[in-house]
Amino acid sequence: MKLIVGLGNPGPEYALTPHNAGFLAIDRIAEICDVQIANRRCRALTARTKLAGHDVLLAKPETFMNLSGIAVAALLEECELKVEDLIVLYDELAIPLGTLRIRERGSAGGHNGVKSISGVLGTEEWIRIRIGVGKPPLESGREIKAGGTDYLLAPMRKAELATLDEVLDQAVRAVEAVLTKGVSIAMNQFNKKVEPESK
Repeated sequence: MKLIVGLGNPGPEYALTPHNAGFLAIDRIAEICDVQIANRRCRALTARTKLAGHDVLLAKPETFMNLSGIAVAALLEECELKVEDLIVLYDELAIPLGTLRIRERGSAGGHNGVKSISGVLGTEEWIRIRIGVGKPPLESGREIKAGGTDYLLAPMRKAELATLDEVLDQAVRAVEAVLTKGVSIAMNQFNKKVEPESK
């Protein structure tokens, strides 16, 4: 079984913010698999299902972003899974909105949820799918301030949500590719699939 975790903050006020892109990706997988993320275990909402022929546990930590690692570690332990069985989806300011990147490992890059997971697990060697939320369209009139916190925790506008909606489908396909083809082939397939527009 694989543990597929989306990062975000619980509560309706955060539901459609850029920082909840990971939650939205898990919701999209659940929708495709026709399951409800409703079982509470290890301080997370979870659902067991099959994706691309593989048994998976979908999870949305309820610990708030900065403590995501607590739920992730507890789920791995309870399900007797290894770090290699973990795939995490989360928002990434350094990647343009509408794109995603798959990585086998990496530093937190200022992302508190990632910092929490690596800190609790004691390793940065886990698969992550980074969903771009950075650089909103100039015509939106929104600017990302240093650190991006205001932007990350503010509700997304209609045009931004439409762009994110398309990449959520890509995120599902990326997870499926990791499960069926392995992370190296998935990286080759998706990391060059959508290039940011030149200015």
